[in-house]
Amino acid sequence: MLLGTLTGDARPAGDATSQGQSAGAAADTAKRHAYLEQLRRVLPPSAPWEAWLSGTGELPPDFHALPSVPDLPDPLEGVSHAREWAARRDVLKRLFHQWMLGSVPPPPDNLRAEVTGERREEGGTTVREVRLSFGPEHKATLRLELLIPAGKGPFPVFMTQHNHRAWALIALRRGYIACVYAGADSRDDTDTFLPVYPEYDWSRLTRRAWAASRCIDYLGTVPQADAKRVALTGHSRNGKLSLIASALDERITVVISSSSGAGGTMPARYYAEAHFGEGIEKITRSFPDWFHPRLRFFSGREDKLPIDMHELVALSAPRPCLLSIALNDNVESSWAMEQTYLSAQRVYRLLDDEDNLRILWRSGAHETSPTVIERYLDWCDKHFKQANFAFPERLIHPHDEDAGHAAASRVNPADFPRRDSTPLLNPEQVRTEVRRMLGEAPPRATNPGGTYGREVDSVAALLSRRVPTADDVIEKQQIVFGDYINADVYLPKGLPASGRKAPAILYLHPFSSAQGYVAGYFDGEQVFRTLARQGFVVFCFDMIGYGRRIEEVEGFYQRHPRWSLLGKMVRDAQAALDVLSALPYVNDKQVLGLGYGLGSFVGLHLAALDERVTGLVSVAGPPPFRADTPDKGSGGIRRWSHVHRLLPRLGSFIGQEDHIPYDIPDLLASLAPRPVLVVSPTLDREARLPDVNNAVAAARLAYAHRGASERLEQASPEDYNRLSPKTQALIIEWLKKQTQ
Repeated sequence: MLLGTLTGDARPAGDATSQGQSAGAAADTAKRHAYLEQLRRVLPPSAPWEAWLSGTGELPPDFHALPSVPDLPDPLEGVSHAREWAARRDVLKRLFHQWMLGSVPPPPDNLRAEVTGERREEGGTTVREVRLSFGPEHKATLRLELLIPAGKGPFPVFMTQHNHRAWALIALRRGYIACVYAGADSRDDTDTFLPVYPEYDWSRLTRRAWAASRCIDYLGTVPQADAKRVALTGHSRNGKLSLIASALDERITVVISSSSGAGGTMPARYYAEAHFGEGIEKITRSFPDWFHPRLRFFSGREDKLPIDMHELVALSAPRPCLLSIALNDNVESSWAMEQTYLSAQRVYRLLDDEDNLRILWRSGAHETSPTVIERYLDWCDKHFKQANFAFPERLIHPHDEDAGHAAASRVNPADFPRRDSTPLLNPEQVRTEVRRMLGEAPPRATNPGGTYGREVDSVAALLSRRVPTADDVIEKQQIVFGDYINADVYLPKGLPASGRKAPAILYLHPFSSAQGYVAGYFDGEQVFRTLARQGFVVFCFDMIGYGRRIEEVEGFYQRHPRWSLLGKMVRDAQAALDVLSALPYVNDKQVLGLGYGLGSFVGLHLAALDERVTGLVSVAGPPPFRADTPDKGSGGIRRWSHVHRLLPRLGSFIGQEDHIPYDIPDLLASLAPRPVLVVSPTLDREARLPDVNNAVAAARLAYAHRGASERLEQASPEDYNRLSPKTQALIIEWLKKQTQ
């Protein structure tokens, strides 16, 4: 049963004014109870969440009533003029408090500051330690440290959390008062707030964000501090709380969110388990007090979340906000960051302050360095009129607002006849239509593979591509193939010297920006390693725009205006087959494809075009194009043509889906009689199960026509879109059956 069918009206039974209404409310409550039980079956256990459920008796929200918004919600809903933003901002803040942050008390009116220590250091710097107390009986306390330059000031303020004190030293050198407060894991005084304000259900990160405001209260009493020029920053979880603090307190003049990831700058809709990201389930289980427990209800139902993180960024508008991200940081996604930026930038544009929002791209992973912090101070200097440093806009990934190649990718739906769900039985006709939709491919030549340009150890370490240890049962080889692309081949140890030939898997990864084929967040073992342990040769590479190849996608459509990213991905996969099939330890009669998410989309097209794929596993693949209409709430074909810019020509058929020249059932049908497993999670918000069932049923007509009905199989685990250990086990069992 789909999640959306398990919920109903959230009105309590006591609100009914008639017997019929009472019965309806009771039925709706029963559905919400049933949905909660399903969540308990599907999600890994979380003792703190269960304790909260037991203590509050709270049920999941009325998912049936909540609209499904597969793309980012409009931060400017109902807003057409700058003067209307303040009211919209209040609405968004209330939604964040309800679903993510919890409630907060009003600012205290009895703040007391006690200087607990003060010393003078070299160059006239004053180091002052302060203990703030406030709230009923002054029982809430907060420690902070001020680093004050010599001179009268007033100086702008650089504020951060305790574990970033070294950042504050750079700010001090740059002429800032640095304020370091106890709102971090290394020193956290915000637990003292809980017994003082028992009626508020704020989360830990919200308390730490609220603590920043108490520092600003105190800074207003410090003569050397310019409390109208206050910058707040933090890294990772502190980057999240910095955005929260800026949303709650407009006295924060400049905010810098450094690698804040999920719950910070990464939208839950675009950075979930389906993207190998730290989704709602993972973050609420690993860090159950960071956000309100209510957020966990939306695991796998991110499309129902009434807000998303781009709107948290927008709540800082029009104040300067810098979003710092490292390209290969596995807590982030460069593509998702751009979606956050583009959406929030609409608010800044409405307020005529577009230059106040920027992305700062960094190389590397989650680490920072003095060079990075200097750039953070450059951003502060720019907006505090200290110096005019340049922060040009840079967007790496093709996006919907980039219409430069729109004319070249446009086709006329009227040139194509209407089609129903009956699959094309002629594989060559399917291939012709696929090639036409992929666009005009540039010239190519075969690359037999080599070693020049192999990924060096430092890059492999950055991307978590660990070389198996000496006592491991698998090994890794590297091959440079196709258009100068690095591949990692995982295989049973000793296979090349054994003289045996093993079955092979071409692994095609999902939307996994930072590390490509390697999962950033996962349960169990990396799937390619598990497969190699089971005796398979597993060929892995990053598709264009992912992992090592993120920046390769920049300018793609300027270089190839009549081609498509999907066409490039398929071509690269064919080049992978060139070398994989020729490896001396591979049985070229057993080369199967395994695609998950985006990889399934690519794999279906690849297998339709190339019969060297002897079988295919399609996990959480796309629903039929013609059934993927906007009313389904799954994103429609626009996600392939506009959101991800994979297949631009498909966008010409929005609203005229019945004219699309080929569909998912056609791709499946063209594979007959090769074995295929379609894994369709029952709760996949991006592909409604009835539509996937219909696609498989239609393709079975072609399999029956070839006398191979049993070779097209479908498995529908009770789960949402993720590659869980249970799903992996199901896949491996099927693959082993095909290659025995």
